[in-house]
Amino acid sequence: MTRAFFTVAIVFMFFLSFHSFAVAGPTKPAASKQQTCASCHSEFSSLLSAKHPRVTGKDIKACAPCHAPDPRNTAKPKAYSAKLHLGHMQAGNELDCLVCHTWQPGKAFGVKGAKKPIGVLTKENMDQTKKVFASWASSKYLDAHHGKKNVTCAGCHEKLPESGDSVENDRCLTCHGDMEQLARKTEPKDFPDRNPHKSHLGTINCTVCHKAHAASKTYCLECHKNFNMKIPFGEDQAGTGATPNKKAQ
Repeated sequence: MTRAFFTVAIVFMFFLSFHSFAVAGPTKPAASKQQTCASCHSEFSSLLSAKHPRVTGKDIKACAPCHAPDPRNTAKPKAYSAKLHLGHMQAGNELDCLVCHTWQPGKAFGVKGAKKPIGVLTKENMDQTKKVFASWASSKYLDAHHGKKNVTCAGCHEKLPESGDSVENDRCLTCHGDMEQLARKTEPKDFPDRNPHKSHLGTINCTVCHKAHAASKTYCLECHKNFNMKIPFGEDQAGTGATPNKKAQ
């Protein structure tokens, strides 16, 4: 009787375990330093343009000879870096940084196959960089808008960003044109003197209004609360890319 009871119990536990696995499905293997591109991609031709040379390697090192990091961190779109990061940072498709990057905390951070590191990241900075990159990849703010335009962190920050970093106006103007151009673009039709890029404040930092990793805000409205001024990726415009309302009140 006792033996029969234990036999039934074992069989029952087996079927229960099998059912749980069937419902949950196989567990996705955790990313590791040993993981390579070939761990997920059996071939690469379908991911690349028809004119792209054949890729024979199995990891990021195969790309380094042609796609080496820009040592000057020029303020311009970088399609290779942006698309590679965006493609591996979407929900359910996140990849561990160390699959492609090398990292010695506090000493060096680089790309596998590159001759020189691209900067230094402490443990704290690494955690911060991961959070910022996650925002850059999928937020409703200005950072993700830049990501869609193939502008990476270095395009604005000129280096690996650290906590408290800001962006200088000349980096913004490299892509967006000089202040006179911006002023012409944002001049309100009804009230030309209410131009956020040509005001009594003179030249101020772009980041006073334009926030990358949070909602942007129109600084003019701190005093002129009756003005009807909209800003792209503000709290009421986040994710829309809307231009300032030209019909001021």
